[in-house]
Amino acid sequence: MGFSDFHGNSGTVRCLREMVARQRLPQAIILAGPAGSGKYTLALMLARTINCLEPTTTEGLPDFCGKCSNCLRIGQAEDFGSRFAEALEAREGLRETDKKETRILIQTHPDVLVIPPDPPQMMIKVDQVRQVIEGIYYRPAEAKERVYLFTDSAFMKEAANSLLKVLEEPPEFATIFLLGENPGEFLPTIRSRSMMFTLGTLPSEEIESYLARQRPDWNAQQRALVARLCGGAVGSARSFDLADYTAARSHALIILNSVQPAGDHSELFKVTETYRAGAEGREKTEQLVHTLYSLLQDLLFLNSGTPELVRNTDIQGELKQLAAAADFAWITTAAERLSEVERGMRRNLLRSLSLDAFATTLERN
Repeated sequence: MGFSDFHGNSGTVRCLREMVARQRLPQAIILAGPAGSGKYTLALMLARTINCLEPTTTEGLPDFCGKCSNCLRIGQAEDFGSRFAEALEAREGLRETDKKETRILIQTHPDVLVIPPDPPQMMIKVDQVRQVIEGIYYRPAEAKERVYLFTDSAFMKEAANSLLKVLEEPPEFATIFLLGENPGEFLPTIRSRSMMFTLGTLPSEEIESYLARQRPDWNAQQRALVARLCGGAVGSARSFDLADYTAARSHALIILNSVQPAGDHSELFKVTETYRAGAEGREKTEQLVHTLYSLLQDLLFLNSGTPELVRNTDIQGELKQLAAAADFAWITTAAERLSEVERGMRRNLLRSLSLDAFATTLERN
């Protein structure tokens, strides 16, 4: 366990490790890159490296042992989804008055704090930043340095301004990581007080090679499909649920086929009826919407004469049939109607009816 397990962006990773070796790691670091590019994983690796009780070296650069108490406890935050769900469940168990005043934070080590966007707005809020301010100027209890990891660039204005005050005069024993897909979302004053590192995507061939080792249960066609769908993000590829995606895609194809002349509406209604209220229904609908966007994009690639960009390569024949009946104007309209479905989900509109409306407004005579 160590940096040898991190895939891609070797130049950026090496630069950061060299900074650790020279004790010149910036106190505020922006890690930018697409979802799944490894921003969160890399930040936790660096947090373990600077706080490891039995540090080691690989390729002549600092690494973490993965076995000491600091490494183990910081590493417990690796499964971000599970830790976030636990924090959310703990808040739901509080009294109503306490629930309103409690913000979501993840802490598996007393000196390392992960700050995710707080539901339901899914933004970093001022109370979360205040928690950082309350503790950042105290010397670490068990680690060498305090580490604060903001997992998203979506800050409420007051929260961003409060963080700026910390960045102006950070203590020498604290490191702040700011993660974001689009670094432009951070205030210019925050960017100017931080050092930015960008993580790029990997070639599809490299993702396929990685999946061949990690997912031997997938055949070559499945690995190629996942590699293209993940857009070169190894983290997304590693956690990709192929069964869920193909199930959502089969429903998406039924919806798109139903809007063609002589489309089967009975199949459409059978599908949309399964998208109900509740958290599970929301996740299912979000997956469907994401998949519909993916298929519409592939139709656009086919219509523009760039079939090499198509991601759903295993169903290219069916996509070509759809593309033959879908011009640019129709694809644009479909994308606009799909965004209306997304907005309706935020307003808790009935999902099955929203999907029915999406399909019927796109019908071709």
